Amino acid sequence: MEYNEIISQVVEFLGTFAFAISGIRHAAAKHFDWFGGYVCGIAVAIGGGTIRDVMLGVTPFWMTNPFYIICTAMALVLVIVFNKKLETFNNTWMVFDTLGLALFTIAGIQKSLMVGQPYWVAIIMGCITGAAGGVIRDVLLNNEPVIFRREIYAMAAVAGGVAYWAADLLGAPVEITVPVSFFVTCFIRFLAVRYHISLPKLRDN
Repeated sequence: MEYNEIISQVVEFLGTFAFAISGIRHAAAKHFDWFGGYVCGIAVAIGGGTIRDVMLGVTPFWMTNPFYIICTAMALVLVIVFNKKLETFNNTWMVFDTLGLALFTIAGIQKSLMVGQPYWVAIIMGCITGAAGGVIRDVLLNNEPVIFRREIYAMAAVAGGVAYWAADLLGAPVEITVPVSFFVTCFIRFLAVRYHISLPKLRDN
């Protein structure tokens, strides 16, 4: 297995865990039962990556390795056991959601590049990988999808993808491009939430 592929799998595993916790925490806020929480966790954890892989014409990643299903179950157990402690942290769901967004954006970019797609496609696939799972989660929870709200979400993934591309153009190795993309995505997302930064709204008149 090539080094870049190993890095990609590690990033995807971490993203799965972070997104699963985020989905389960959202389900807990709606007082879903354990099974409902698992469904929300698995939807957000594999939803974006599944759409990406179908569009790229490859077997969805979770169908080749049961770890992603197991990882979501581990996240469920973690939330059940440490629920009270997790509640002591403000905006815990947002933190895990942002980490998952950044990690899955990177995973989507790397997967697309590995199958020979150009960078502009890879950035779009990275955004879909990072953001689409959250859309599926919000639909299941009967919430307005986060990418349609005023806060910056998908655009943070796009910025992280552009940062990955720029770092690669400058000749940086994967050990640099991955942290740079991760930092840019998280920084923009946290900054937007902290200071209520948003894109201009469309007007109907």
